[in-house]
Amino acid sequence: MSKFGELLDEKTPILLAFYQQEEDGKVDIDRTLKDVAAALGDKGKVIKIDVDKNQKLSEALRVRVLPTFMIYKFSEMVWRQSGVQNANTLISLLQDHV
Repeated sequence: MSKFGELLDEKTPILLAFYQQEEDGKVDIDRTLKDVAAALGDKGKVIKIDVDKNQKLSEALRVRVLPTFMIYKFSEMVWRQSGVQNANTLISLLQDHV
């Protein structure tokens, strides 16, 4: 988790998307996150976190419902929401913190 702390200590907003890989290998939020990343460019970061591969982090952040989205800026969580979100909503929220 030390790498996680280093990652969050940035001036640009970071969107964390906690998800679980579907059995068929398809992840529903991929397209949404690609759209968000494209809209942000270098003004922010989008990071997908598979809860099965990052159980300790998921437990530490109390991720219970998937997907769960969090926005961090300067190591501080500024927004959190569980459940499906559309790209426009996420882009708007991130732009509020640019």
